[in-house]
Amino acid sequence: MINDRAAPTLVVGLGCQRGCPASTLRALLDQALQAHRIELRAVKALATIDLKRDEPGLLELATQLNLPLRFFSSAELAGYQQRLSHQSQIAFERTGCYGVAESAALAMAEQLIQAPARLFIARQKYAQATLALAGAA
Repeated sequence: MINDRAAPTLVVGLGCQRGCPASTLRALLDQALQAHRIELRAVKALATIDLKRDEPGLLELATQLNLPLRFFSSAELAGYQQRLSHQSQIAFERTGCYGVAESAALAMAEQLIQAPARLFIARQKYAQATLALAGAA
């Protein structure tokens, strides 16, 4: 179990298909947190790739949760390739990086904590979205 003292800053990285609703993203988030016994209040930010800057479901989820949503370029995310639990050729062809959710979670967590981060929840794939959770190593 992760509590606020053990991991004060957790970041959710998200990837999704166009048109993925906020309700789907929220269900994915709730399911992942519950499975790993992590409290939602431990999550400090959401992150994704800049190609999703105008994605309504992601924007709505950030508003619902009252969390910042940070967008990273594929070049910024590409630097995390060697740390991914799964490298997707399809993701690379579509975005220029091998994994949006894990890379974005790691990038944002490291930005917030100003130190190396690790994945607490590796890529969880669902029909329309992927999710990963990173925090202080």
